[in-house]
Amino acid sequence: MRHQRVLFIGGTGVISSHCVSAANRAGHEVTVLTRGVRDDHEIPDGVRSLVGDIRDPERSRLLTESGGFDIVVDFLAFDPEDVRSRIDLLDGCVAQYVFISSASTYLKPPARLPVTESAPLRNPHSAYARAKIACEDVLVAAFRERSFPATIVRPSHTYDQTSIPTLGRWTDIARMRAGKPVIVHGDGTTPWTITHARDFATAFSGLLRHPAAIGDVFHITGDHAPTWDQIYTWLAEAAGVEPRLVHVPSETLGAIRPDWSATLVGDKAHAMVFDNSKLKALVSGLGPAQTFDEGAREIVAWYNAHPERQIVDAGTDAVFDVLVERFGGR
Repeated sequence: MRHQRVLFIGGTGVISSHCVSAANRAGHEVTVLTRGVRDDHEIPDGVRSLVGDIRDPERSRLLTESGGFDIVVDFLAFDPEDVRSRIDLLDGCVAQYVFISSASTYLKPPARLPVTESAPLRNPHSAYARAKIACEDVLVAAFRERSFPATIVRPSHTYDQTSIPTLGRWTDIARMRAGKPVIVHGDGTTPWTITHARDFATAFSGLLRHPAAIGDVFHITGDHAPTWDQIYTWLAEAAGVEPRLVHVPSETLGAIRPDWSATLVGDKAHAMVFDNSKLKALVSGLGPAQTFDEGAREIVAWYNAHPERQIVDAGTDAVFDVLVERFGGR
């Protein structure tokens, strides 16, 4: 297959930046459209960078009229209107439109494990998940009714060296280093699939312009599903300390902090293990995935080298202290 002209709408996030790098290494002609905000991920050399808002009609029309692209990968569509505007813009202009959905769309708790792509989509706890489901519905209809060349990709929990997967993020590491207990949702024994963004990107790049990917949906996850207690323990070991774990029901955490409810009750409170055979049947040469004991060391090393990113959230820290007082004696 010849090298493709690929446009990434969004390309500096945890997942998207690794996908941009993988497509660039594969020799594709890669362009990234962002709003000019750079966090911890740089655009690689050799990748064309455009600054603009895809929701700006003049800007978006210019993208398709100035040479066009073979593939458009969309990390920034979050509601059905976003998707409808992309379809109107790209219909007849591209060979593949890749929509980044989410594995949070799957029914919670799952009806059976491992989860396959045909599992029911329903998550009443997460507005984000419900919006992604509505986006998928629009794309499925567009493929059926007008052969719009959509591929739907559902990431699960995907991280890199910049992203701490625990509830308190760096606050948890700081607490452990200070000898303070950390809060783990539930009883800590729930298996949770956690995937490094490099592994995601390797698999993702195999779907670009793959004829069998058009009109279909794939989740991209690893097969590595440690328990939450193990995730916290590996982070503590990487930080050079022994963890003190205090378990609190997810529903209690969501009631105390409603902003935590969707991510806990609507996702992380449940065992999530995935069947990846559909993806593996299409994408060959996938190497062994990185396990989180390695990932934890990578994360702590990165934060050690970036003290400006070692941010302790005082409000979260105070809530954890209250919860330790209430649940720590159990």
